[in-house]
Amino acid sequence: MINVGIKGKMGDFFRTIKTVPGVMMILAALIGGPIASAAYIIAIQQAGSIVIPIAALNTAVGAVLGKVLFKQELNKRMVAGVAICVSAGALIGSTGLGGDAPEGLVTGIGIALIAALGWGLEGCVAGFGTSMIDSEIGITIRQTTSGLGNLLILLPVFGIIGGNPKLSMSLTLQAFTSGPAMIWFLVSGICAYYTFMFWYKGNGMCGAALGMACNGTYSFWGPFFSWILLGVIFGMEGMELPPVAWVAAVLMAIGISVIAMNPMDLFKKEGGQA
Repeated sequence: MINVGIKGKMGDFFRTIKTVPGVMMILAALIGGPIASAAYIIAIQQAGSIVIPIAALNTAVGAVLGKVLFKQELNKRMVAGVAICVSAGALIGSTGLGGDAPEGLVTGIGIALIAALGWGLEGCVAGFGTSMIDSEIGITIRQTTSGLGNLLILLPVFGIIGGNPKLSMSLTLQAFTSGPAMIWFLVSGICAYYTFMFWYKGNGMCGAALGMACNGTYSFWGPFFSWILLGVIFGMEGMELPPVAWVAAVLMAIGISVIAMNPMDLFKKEGGQA
């Protein structure tokens, strides 16, 4: 809101939320914010960073939904990439079938699939909306809707489920009055602002399949930085990944690359330079 205010776009913001693309952005934000983001956080708490590649299946979901809802391109190569991503997700999920699987792993993977579905739908719908409105206006609608939804809907619901509605608001006040916590919230919020803005803008420029494919490379970088920052630096348990999960994360990145581009183009370019 501060950003659009400084740039003189506040009037455009309020006019846009009354339009069809603006309403689409609000609905996408409710799906990708309170629903998908909450599922993602709960999944990580349940099963650790292993669920990040599972949530990255939103790439495949968005590609399919883009074809179904908006008739965007989904050729045989892209379908093959989607199949690779799904296979990688299944490979990660297979780690929860062993007897030595940590408690909550299967539940966490299932909840991560909810996040993948929500983010896939959000990226598809919001990307379509961003092709018609300013990306900075779009991300302001998204983050404002998501923030208010989390604060006014999600927190009270969690409090009711937990049997203590007042506790959720008490914890919220503690977070806002905690200096160290707010520093991290501020840093993550700034990162989220640019991440989602470029995600929306990219999807609007090149379609959901290609845009979400590029975004989905976090299927590898997410577990990697979670392990480095949370596991190695801060010493949190459960951030390590078994070898099969790393293989699946790399496999999913390959699948995403296949969706994004024709691998044979790399050889053509090399041949042309030679």
